[in-house]
Amino acid sequence: MPPEQAETKKPSRAASGAFERGVAALAQYKARTGSVGPISRSHVEVLPDGTEVKLGVFLSNTKSRRAKLTADKLQQLADLGLEWAA
Repeated sequence: MPPEQAETKKPSRAASGAFERGVAALAQYKARTGSVGPISRSHVEVLPDGTEVKLGVFLSNTKSRRAKLTADKLQQLADLGLEWAA
């Protein structure tokens, strides 16, 4: 059973990590441009560690799934200036 539990937890950590990378990319984009939009769906933001984040896809997917986001995640996005997350 422990291996199954590890497999069950792995996607949630990956999803959380993906969300955190998306937030980091959005914060970096905002710091560089002074705003959070509009961002084209094809925009890719490269984080300082070299990780490429498909920021436009992240925002599109996150917005369409916002009803499933926790209040904490919505607050992180709202704090960066996304009106639809407030």
